Amino acid sequence: MSFKLGTSNNRAILINEDNYYDLEQISNGSVSSDSVQALSSIDEINNLSSSLGEISPTGKLSDIELGNPVPNSRNSYAVGLNYRGHAEEGGMEIPEVPMVFTKHTSCFVGPNANVEMRSDFVDYEAELVVVIGKEGKDIKKEDGWNHVAGMCIGQDISDRPAQFATQPPMFNLGKSFDTYGPMGPYLVSPDSLNDYKSLDLECKLNGKIMQKDNTNDLIFDVPTIISYLSEIVTLKVGDTIWTGTPAGVGATQGIFLKDGDILKTTIEGLGEMENKCVRVSDHSRADFLPDMFKGFLPKDED
Repeated sequence: MSFKLGTSNNRAILINEDNYYDLEQISNGSVSSDSVQALSSIDEINNLSSSLGEISPTGKLSDIELGNPVPNSRNSYAVGLNYRGHAEEGGMEIPEVPMVFTKHTSCFVGPNANVEMRSDFVDYEAELVVVIGKEGKDIKKEDGWNHVAGMCIGQDISDRPAQFATQPPMFNLGKSFDTYGPMGPYLVSPDSLNDYKSLDLECKLNGKIMQKDNTNDLIFDVPTIISYLSEIVTLKVGDTIWTGTPAGVGATQGIFLKDGDILKTTIEGLGEMENKCVRVSDHSRADFLPDMFKGFLPKDED
């Protein structure tokens, strides 16, 4: 049975149309209020979701603010250069295996949180995020989707000076500043979607389309990533996998996020996020821009 799982005030909720249901309350305490722990009771979540029409809702969705759907996720893995167009726009070779880095879960925020920037060279990266619902090691590719609890939207916000301050680059730190992991608006189970392997993705900056693609263009699809990761680490319930971003990132166009900018990110069947960008301070390398990006800047800024 399909479900939509979210959080409000760090409590797990199920969502049905315009209503929400406190998961711990409607399960009489048998399912945790922590969304990651709740995913260990996936069968009960499915059963409860199928019965929501017979249960009184906790309240209206419009009356609450949704948070990150898995705020207590233990591990977060991300894949770079996983759309052919994105690799090509950056002049990178198509990778032979998934290029994996970690994104610290301390950067996770909700679907409408502000992005707090600390340099003038901060970039957007719209992504499909999958969340593990069944622990596994050495998972076969054909069994990969069976380990996915659900999917949501992510913005892999990236501070390019911090990311490329050293060689080789520090992908994890440059993408893990506080607030650099907006996710949401809720977790959608794959069986809720007509074709969960082919979802349109779009990112708008101040109303202008910057990224537009479909997840069927991933170089390494979700089962391949899960199988590859599980050869190295045991994937745990609640772990997130950021599957990569398509072409159209700002750095290759000389476009970086500015104070007051509005990012709107949508993925077919998964809803939308809207995040305001706010310039709050400078970090120690805030004025550094890697040579690889300077050629894309307008001449008066180069």
